[in-house]
Amino acid sequence: MSANLNGILPVLPTPFSTLGTVDPGAMARIAAFALDAGAAGVVFPGFASEVDNLTAEERETLLREVVRVVAGRIPVVAGASAPSAKEAASHARRARELGIAHVMIQAPKSVGVDGTAVAAFYRAISDAVPGIEIVLQNAPAPRGSDLKPEVILDIVRGNPAITYVKEETLPSGGPISAILKGAPPHLKGVLGGGGARYIVEEYVRGACGAMPAVEITDVHVALDRAFRTGDIGAARDLYRRTLPLLVIQANFRMAFTKYVLTRRGILANHLCRAPVPPLDEIDRAEIDAWFASVSDLLAAPAATRKTA
Repeated sequence: MSANLNGILPVLPTPFSTLGTVDPGAMARIAAFALDAGAAGVVFPGFASEVDNLTAEERETLLREVVRVVAGRIPVVAGASAPSAKEAASHARRARELGIAHVMIQAPKSVGVDGTAVAAFYRAISDAVPGIEIVLQNAPAPRGSDLKPEVILDIVRGNPAITYVKEETLPSGGPISAILKGAPPHLKGVLGGGGARYIVEEYVRGACGAMPAVEITDVHVALDRAFRTGDIGAARDLYRRTLPLLVIQANFRMAFTKYVLTRRGILANHLCRAPVPPLDEIDRAEIDAWFASVSDLLAAPAATRKTA
């Protein structure tokens, strides 16, 4: 039986060297940072990992590094989205070979929004990779298909391999409530997304966890713990104080995440392959100002973890 997915499970970015190649050493530092920050699990690769700009070999190289550093202490969720069920199954199979129990998959837009077609896509994957647990990712348009809750429930009911849903449509609150209300017994939970910009409402509605970006995992872990101990006021305060950073992150995405990680001493650069807006001097100054405003919330740097 695999570990359940609850709490803060950050999506890890892909670090690049100044030569433009993926950087396994930096990947190890990011994974170690997530562990030190108290993450309940980690996700790689996801949309925030620039997955569309990685080769299959690069994905596997970095995923192996994440698995090595985590060493079974927390779950690893492997992103396995792909243009076809055959390719997604291939990613899922490699994840299983690495000892990973959960894969997160969004059906490609080419499959459409018809429940029968989307169900067949997921069924092909679960049939090809017995024993895998699938996190059905429902992303908003234009990136995703914006599946309706009733369609998701029909798909989940017909496929016991789908044990979680990551609901990211906007607004996400109503769909999370609807999915949980109609959930079959094998659905273990619904996870929030959207960069934690709606995390408190998602938790109030019963989300079992969230998959934000990784740059302020320590604060998100503190928010999660406050909520679970009943101190919703403290959770809301942490949310309020970090929201300006999350709003900026919505525009610059992984460039923002990597820039903050450079500020935290985890990365040496914030290079991206994905076509994200560049951070200019004023952008960086604004991020610096908001980052400084939450410095009291950030965990002190842990002793350097041996990752080699």
